Amino acid sequence: MMQNTGTSNILRVKIGGQAGQGVKTSGLLLAKLATRSGYHIYNYIEYPSLIRGGHNVMQVNISEQEITAPSTKTDFLVALNQDTLDKHINEMTSGSGILYDTDDKLSTSNVRSDIMVFQIPLSKLAQEAGGKELLSNTVALGAVAAIFGADLKILIDLLTEEYGSKGAEVLKSDTTAAELGYKYITQNYPTYLKDSLKPLDNRQPKMVINGDEAVALAAISAGLQFAAIYPMSPISHIIDVLAIHQNKYGYIYKQPEDEIAAINMAIGASFAGARSMVATSGGGFNLMAEGYGLAGMTETPVVIIEGMRGAPATGLPTWSEQGDLRFMLHAHQGEFPRIVLAPGDLTETFYLTMEAFYIADKYQTPVVVLIDKNICDNDQSVPIFDVSSYQIDRGNFSTKYADGYKRYEPTADGISMRSVPGSGNFFIANSDEHDEIGFSSEEAENRNVQMKKRMSKLDTCAKNDMPLPQLYGPKEADITIVSWGSNKGSILRAMKQFDNVNYLHITWMSPFPEEEIKKILTNARYIIDIECNYTAQLAGLIREKTGIEIKDKFLKYNGRPFFVEEISQKIEAVLKENKHD
Repeated sequence: MMQNTGTSNILRVKIGGQAGQGVKTSGLLLAKLATRSGYHIYNYIEYPSLIRGGHNVMQVNISEQEITAPSTKTDFLVALNQDTLDKHINEMTSGSGILYDTDDKLSTSNVRSDIMVFQIPLSKLAQEAGGKELLSNTVALGAVAAIFGADLKILIDLLTEEYGSKGAEVLKSDTTAAELGYKYITQNYPTYLKDSLKPLDNRQPKMVINGDEAVALAAISAGLQFAAIYPMSPISHIIDVLAIHQNKYGYIYKQPEDEIAAINMAIGASFAGARSMVATSGGGFNLMAEGYGLAGMTETPVVIIEGMRGAPATGLPTWSEQGDLRFMLHAHQGEFPRIVLAPGDLTETFYLTMEAFYIADKYQTPVVVLIDKNICDNDQSVPIFDVSSYQIDRGNFSTKYADGYKRYEPTADGISMRSVPGSGNFFIANSDEHDEIGFSSEEAENRNVQMKKRMSKLDTCAKNDMPLPQLYGPKEADITIVSWGSNKGSILRAMKQFDNVNYLHITWMSPFPEEEIKKILTNARYIIDIECNYTAQLAGLIREKTGIEIKDKFLKYNGRPFFVEEISQKIEAVLKENKHD
């Protein structure tokens, strides 16, 4: 059942049911089972904004090679209800399989003859394991492990880690449920067993995390001292990590009453000398916008994580979009140095978040890390992050008394010495334009001096810290794809099917690497802009900065990501239209 995509074999397992049936838990455990068996994984999850009910589904993509994107195809479906079967039956590949509970009496009239059906009494076995029907998902997990030749001991070890803290009785029920599912398959379907999850030799340790967890780990690694976050999808899982580790790592996490309080608390903590951050979605950042400008005016560093979802208003609260780029580049009135970074995968999210703390301190200004819901929520296996070379650098910052101290003293690079209350250094910070000390001033010449001081930070940052955008694939190609954010994974996987396509991946939105982008795109033969928004916001930014208009815009704004197959089809259509081989 493992499918060959032309680059590597991929097993695509989809688990579907209602909220409350343990779809996400089962999918994550399956992903960890695969990872500990030596494989790479990429999880894609869909769920409505409901606590219970609605259709929840997770696709676990498994391969011996790195895998970075979801697929429109399914090789094995665990249907915990009829809705799952009906919604996903048309995705099934030839030779695929479906597993469902015999007690549910699902209608399988639309199941093709080339699909293998595994009927298992999930509810009955769950009751045998502990009398709880909720254990059906664990029985199914054990069954899937058996079908694909996974090591039952690895699964039991994972369940022990997951449920061991809940007591011996709970753990016994879960491990028994997995064992019963595993045993049922080996006894009733012995001729259909595969080896797709057979443990590999020379397994390397990997983590299975999502983007929210990567942000939290990066913040802790970068020396986080204070975080104020009001929960809002899709960034809420950042809180799950930060809240439980604050005593161990010596920072403070505070859940405020709203996003206005969050950013003001973070600004206050930073003003007092703490490395601070906030996290929110677009709707929450609307409330933070005034504080955003306050941090810019007072030259107070703060890291802002913005997780994009469908908008406007409440929009699509549990679905993804890339519609906030222009918003983050222009939020708040007037002009101040807005530094905006946009990672494209988990690894970039981790390292760019760490970089954001360094940049915020060095340039004494707010730094935004812009990620979309697909990065926030989707799990991926990645090598253990290496932070050994990271040094906490607070920039031009001192807690010692300095004779004749001027907080906003003009400098060639725009960066003046930053100090904190209690150091003996007198200065004032408020939202008015101010002089070198911080006294409010409306004098024309002072305004010119202070504006130039603040805005020159962008030029200094671009010169000293902004890397060049990365060009994947051959230097010369028939098609050049331009994109950003989580589209990266699907684009890179689709590109593996072609030898005449390259990809310009942009992670720095402000300051913007316009000269290098102009150089690359001026020499491109054919350009495709790929974005998950309606107005092609990155393409507009490129035109604004370089004068280059990208005419072929491949856009998607229905809350779903670009799937590998969609991008492959787009590339094939362009090659055919332009008669490239």
